[in-house]
Amino acid sequence: MTKKTKQLEGDYFESERNFRLLVKAVTDYALYMMSPQGIVANWNAGGERIKGYASEEIIGQHFSRFYTPADQAAGKPARALKIAEETGHYEEEGWRVRKDGSLFWASVVIDPIRDLSGRLIGFAKITRDITERREAQLKLEQVQRQLAESQKMDALGQLTGGVAHDFNNLLMIVSGNLHKIEKELTSPRALRALNAIETATQRAASLTSQLLSFARRQSVNPRTIDVDRQITSVREVLASALGSMMALQIDVQPNVWPVFIDPTEFETALLNLVINARDAMPDGGTITVAARNDPDKGQVLISVEDTGTGIPQDVLSRVFDPFFTTKPIGKGTGLGLSQVHGFVHQAGGTIEIDSELGKGTAVCLHLPRSGAIEHQEQESLNKQAFATILLVEDNPAVADASAGLLEQLGYTVRWVPNAETALQEIEADDVDLVFSDIIMPGKMDGLKLARAIRERNPRLPVLLTTGYSDTAKHARADFPVLRKPYQLHELSRELSKLTGHN
Repeated sequence: MTKKTKQLEGDYFESERNFRLLVKAVTDYALYMMSPQGIVANWNAGGERIKGYASEEIIGQHFSRFYTPADQAAGKPARALKIAEETGHYEEEGWRVRKDGSLFWASVVIDPIRDLSGRLIGFAKITRDITERREAQLKLEQVQRQLAESQKMDALGQLTGGVAHDFNNLLMIVSGNLHKIEKELTSPRALRALNAIETATQRAASLTSQLLSFARRQSVNPRTIDVDRQITSVREVLASALGSMMALQIDVQPNVWPVFIDPTEFETALLNLVINARDAMPDGGTITVAARNDPDKGQVLISVEDTGTGIPQDVLSRVFDPFFTTKPIGKGTGLGLSQVHGFVHQAGGTIEIDSELGKGTAVCLHLPRSGAIEHQEQESLNKQAFATILLVEDNPAVADASAGLLEQLGYTVRWVPNAETALQEIEADDVDLVFSDIIMPGKMDGLKLARAIRERNPRLPVLLTTGYSDTAKHARADFPVLRKPYQLHELSRELSKLTGHN
């Protein structure tokens, strides 16, 4: 052997030794060789750090021990080696098991090693722990979903808000004039037709309200309520929505904390949940409405649980989407759970739904705890007022319908079409109360009018109304706001609060 050959051979062995030292020193990757059957032949520091095995513990063992029991049972290790041998490369991401039994998310590469004749002599395997990267990716995807949800909500809110005011004004005209027509009709057939129109009008108003609730654009009137009392007050309504094959159970724990919510929206949410539960139990069953405190989170948990058919997991993530429904055509609008979702989030809470096929569904509302219960006013909806109301409404047809309702309650009504004229009327003559729409043309809307009245005459009561307006959110703290289209008893209740006729 010549001196030059010996030098080349020495350089080769030195290079190989350095390479082996380098591989053994790598700690971010598990680098090791395997026999054609998958037996681990060597081990590096990265393998020990990532998987927890020392070299003497793992050399001579089959690499399948790094796989989960489910993957082992499915033959995944053998399939990985077969793909690597046949295609020249195998790469995947998946769960792997450490020595202590804990799982990590791994990036795995397997390459076949062949001799000069092409015979398979083993495999080289590289494993990297990318659990943190995967978690970061999942968080990013969650943020992207939340952003998409926010954009969807904003788009729906803009669309709904854009039509709600005009649509509710139209419903106000229909609903207000129904009371006038009712006095003129005597035929039972005509009265049935009138009732059908009134029911349809209320349903249309409810749909708009549910859309606004889901989009969190609903004009709410929150107050501190006693949960037990509120659920008890609607028990008969909830029970009436059920058939004879269904049982309603109320389970409210003692001393449940008060919550600060819109009671009307809360009642609507409960009714929507009970109706959904009823429809999920075609053969009957039990619906349980429960309430309890969660001291750890300072929340009140209100749940509606049924023993019905349950919801498939692939459907569960979509149940709060507006217009999504699994009910037959004509049996549901797809807005019930959307209203509940919007109500809860607008109240500063969260909602959870849990379901299993064949075992039923439970929906839980998490509402923030509130302070002391406010004084509950006794309402009298039938007393005559005998006061003069200044009605401020730019739409003559809506004004005519509203005036008709006010006159039925015994009020004297004077109508003006804008805020500027309203201020002149107040200065010129006696007015006992101002009832104004919020959205009006001109420089002064209803809220600005109310504030101007308060500056000039702080003792003059003002009631605002709107079909939909962002301004109503700012008005709630200072002035009562009645939502259009309103019923006669709702109008009477709000006016009675302001005029003292209780």
